[in-house]
Amino acid sequence: MVFTHQNIERLKVPSFMLLFFIQNEYIFIIYIINVYLIMSLDEKFIPFRTGFYEIVGNIFKKLAKLFGYPENPGMVTNYDPQDEVYARSKFLDNLPLHQTFWPPIQRPETWFEMIFGPSPKVESVPRYIYESKEEGFYNFYIENYRNIYFLPDWLSEFIQVRLHICLDLTVLETIREVLFVGLMIYSQIVILRIALSWYIYINPYTFPWCYLAAAVDWTEDVLQGIVPSILGVNITGSVFLGILGVAADSLNHLIFTMPFLPSEGEETKLLINQQMKDVLVFHYLPILWYRYPIPNDIREFWYNEKPAILKYMQKAYRDLDIQFLPDKIIHELNSQKLTSEFPQFYDSFIIKNISHIHITDYFTSA
Repeated sequence: MVFTHQNIERLKVPSFMLLFFIQNEYIFIIYIINVYLIMSLDEKFIPFRTGFYEIVGNIFKKLAKLFGYPENPGMVTNYDPQDEVYARSKFLDNLPLHQTFWPPIQRPETWFEMIFGPSPKVESVPRYIYESKEEGFYNFYIENYRNIYFLPDWLSEFIQVRLHICLDLTVLETIREVLFVGLMIYSQIVILRIALSWYIYINPYTFPWCYLAAAVDWTEDVLQGIVPSILGVNITGSVFLGILGVAADSLNHLIFTMPFLPSEGEETKLLINQQMKDVLVFHYLPILWYRYPIPNDIREFWYNEKPAILKYMQKAYRDLDIQFLPDKIIHELNSQKLTSEFPQFYDSFIIKNISHIHITDYFTSA
C-alpha cells in the first residue's frame, strides 16, 4: 500500500499522524486491522451485554415486587416541607449571630490588666428589665439570636422550685463565670503542653513538667483511638483544644430566664435604637408562680418593702387561687380569726350545756 495525499485524505487520518504513517506504513496497517477487530468484537458482545442487563433488571423488579412495586413508588426524591416548617427555618436563618471576641477587647481597668492583659470574662446576652401597668413588674426582653442557648424547662423548674433560685441569679452567673475562666485557663495549659511536645530536649515527665503532662495527657488516652494522626503528627491536643473553645464559647450564649421558663418567651419585634430587632419577651405572671407557691422570701419582700407590687399582684390576679401574702402574715391572720371565733363558740357551748342541764332537771323532778 502506497501512501499518497489522496489516500490519506480518503482515510480521514488526523494531520499530526501524517509523518508517522508515511514513515512506517506497516504499523498503520496493523493499527487498521486492530480497530476493525475491536469493532467486530464489540458488535458480537452486544447481545451478551443486553442480556446481562435484562437479567439484572428482572432480578431487581422481582425484589421490588416484594415491597409493593409498582404500587409503592419508593421514597420521595424531593422533600416538600410544610409551609410552617419552611417559614420557621427561614426565620431562624435570618436571625443575627451573637458575636464574641477572643482574645477579649483590650480595655484595661487596673494596673494588673494593663501589664498582663484583661482577664477572660463572659460576654453574655444582656437582659433588659422593664415595668408597665398592664404587664407587671417582672418583665424583661432579650435580643433574639441564632446561636443562643437556654436551659431545658425541667432543669429550670428544678433550679427554681427545689433550689429556690428565682430572682437573684448571682449564684448561677458566678458558676458560669467560674466555668468559663476555668475552661480558658485549662485551654492555656493544653496549649503549653502542645508547645512543650515540640521541644525534644525537654523531658515532659520530669519535675516540674510532669504535673503539666498529668493534667493534659489523659485526653490523649481518651481520644487516641478516635482521632487519627495526620502525616505522623498527633493532633488529639488540637482537637481537644477546639472542644474546650466550643464549650467555653457556649457559656457566652447561655441565657437564664428565671423566674420564667425558657418556653414562655414570646417572639416579637421592638424598635431599639431606631432599628427594628427580633426579641424574646418574658412578661406577665410566671407559670411556676401559678403551679407552685411563690417563694416566701419574695412575698415577704413585697409585703415589707414593695407594697405596690403586692397590691398589683392581688388586683391583677385576684381570680387565680394564688397566695401573695407571706406565711407569717397568713399565720397571724388565721390566729386572729381563730381567737375571734373562739368566744362565740365558747358561749354557744355554755348555752347548750345550760339548756341540757335544765331539761335533765325537769324530767328528773317529774
